[in-house]
Amino acid sequence: MQVKITPSEIAGTVTAPASKSVMQRACAAALLRGGKVMLHHYGKSRDDATALDILKQLGAAVTIIDDDVLEIISENFPEKIKSKVIDCGESGLSARMFTAIVALSADMIQITGTGTLLQRPFHFFEKTFPQLGVSVISSNGYLPLTIQGRMQAKDITVDGSLSSQYLTGLLFAFSALNESAHIHVDKLNSKPYIDLTLEVMKDFGLSVPENKNYKTFVFKKSKIQSPTFGTKSKIQNPKSIIHYAIEGDWSSAAVLLVAAAINGAIKVKGLKPDSLQADKKILDVLRQCGCPIAIHEQDITVAKNPLKPFHFDAMDCPDLFPPLAALALFCNGTSSIKGLHRLIHKESNRAESITEMCRKFGGTVFIEDDEMIIEGEKPLHAATINSFSDHRIAMAAAIIAMNIRGESVIDDAACVQKSYPGFWKDMDRLGANIQYG
Repeated sequence: MQVKITPSEIAGTVTAPASKSVMQRACAAALLRGGKVMLHHYGKSRDDATALDILKQLGAAVTIIDDDVLEIISENFPEKIKSKVIDCGESGLSARMFTAIVALSADMIQITGTGTLLQRPFHFFEKTFPQLGVSVISSNGYLPLTIQGRMQAKDITVDGSLSSQYLTGLLFAFSALNESAHIHVDKLNSKPYIDLTLEVMKDFGLSVPENKNYKTFVFKKSKIQSPTFGTKSKIQNPKSIIHYAIEGDWSSAAVLLVAAAINGAIKVKGLKPDSLQADKKILDVLRQCGCPIAIHEQDITVAKNPLKPFHFDAMDCPDLFPPLAALALFCNGTSSIKGLHRLIHKESNRAESITEMCRKFGGTVFIEDDEMIIEGEKPLHAATINSFSDHRIAMAAAIIAMNIRGESVIDDAACVQKSYPGFWKDMDRLGANIQYG
């Protein structure tokens, strides 16, 4: 799908989509907890649908009750797994997280995916799994992986600089094993995402390790084996139901808030002000730019204002890079964003795709070591933008295009389905001038 955009001023109220970071973790927690879980305000993105499909492949029953509620029933994982080939679509989080969880099974299982996920490295498991009693065969470090457990809880040291998502999977898996063990972590990136993992584990009643300054996670054997892990007979109370609401997504909301800061006034509903999501840091950047922000329990409002340049370290929240690059183009000076190395293995190489996007619009971008430097208030012009099938590039390009003269074109605009399927409709309702090709 191709989208054409002309200058627009946006205003109104919009509800943030469900957080796919929380949604996918909740799916993992529901599988391991067992019994019945009702997810409210569940996610409808492509990655969310992938996580639900994985649950079905692993033997859980998933039923959509209505547009806001779905039911998950998990009774016999990991004793009985429906499929020996687990398809993770293009979801990096699901692939990294569920691979560790699947290794709880004694069966030989293949983990695979589609599209850009097949180009993202998975060497982590080749180094880690043999230490835990899990055999693994990869395609030169890439998917598909063939694994066979059952995983054993042992003291282990892992590299946290690759992605915190690998650690998230191990935390879930070790929680289910109910054994004493230590996970030592070197150079952990994206610590807020680990906080989010531990919060979801706690909310679902799973065994939560002691976090020793993100360097060691200590699991202790409980005297009573978790009644909800394993076969159906271990479910303590099948009538016990968890109701869990998926909070709004700060990653998607960041695009809306930046769009308002540049040229509009938007009220975003459904966001949790005290959320542990890393991308809530967008508010810090907007404050640094001098943008007026009103935070209430039920909504957050941002309005346009002359924007000062900003300097921000995105090491723990690399998904903010695309909207921050868009914001920087409209600041009255030179802005900088650190943490460039975190962008290489995303849906695209975002260090390259963001740079190309900004330059196509006429922006001035420099790369210095691990930092992207963007000069603001330069003359910009309409352009045809390659989204690289990257949802965050497509959305960032949209908010730039709305604020420059002429008609801009974004190719493969449907890629926003990965995280924010309602993005184009929401922008249209807010007043953006959009035509579909």
